[in-house]
Amino acid sequence: MRLLEEKIAADGMVLSENVLKVDSFLNHQIDPQLMLEIGKEFATIFAGEGITKIVTIESSGIAPAVMAGLYMNIPVIFARKRKSLTLTEDLVSASVHSFTKNETNEISISKKYIHENDRVLIIDDFLANGEAALGLVKIVQKSGAEVNGIGIVIEKSFQPGADTLQEMGFRVESLARIASLSNGKVTFKSEKMEETVQ
Repeated sequence: MRLLEEKIAADGMVLSENVLKVDSFLNHQIDPQLMLEIGKEFATIFAGEGITKIVTIESSGIAPAVMAGLYMNIPVIFARKRKSLTLTEDLVSASVHSFTKNETNEISISKKYIHENDRVLIIDDFLANGEAALGLVKIVQKSGAEVNGIGIVIEKSFQPGADTLQEMGFRVESLARIASLSNGKVTFKSEKMEETVQ
């Protein structure tokens, strides 16, 4: 998605060879217009899948997921990382390790929001090692529903997450695929392919 790649190139900050900071438009401050376009793109990509629910994880996955839900006219459910006084019964949970924060969280969704006949699209902001997506997959499967796609805003293609999920048989669609964060520069997979062709 060219618009997203341009935004990453202009406003993203490379903190290390593994960490890209995008808090000016996705992870802290949110660019609603960009999220709207991202939601529209996910809705177009997964239009033929008969999706009935979108599942994401708090907090950075919520904005793109809600915009996709708006275009697809379906509910969005987000897995909670923290225990809540109101979210206590019939929970489906999984453990997720965050590479960026170097911590493990228990994520949970109430069973009453995902049913056996649901066809679920998982949406998340980043895909690196695939921990968050795999945690959401486990929750959806424990609920008896089917994962019909995984939509990722930014994929770090140099880390194993996308390959792992695809090897498990999941359709993974990433809007921006980063080949490298070396030397403080973002190189997109599309650029790497163009270099190879030339």
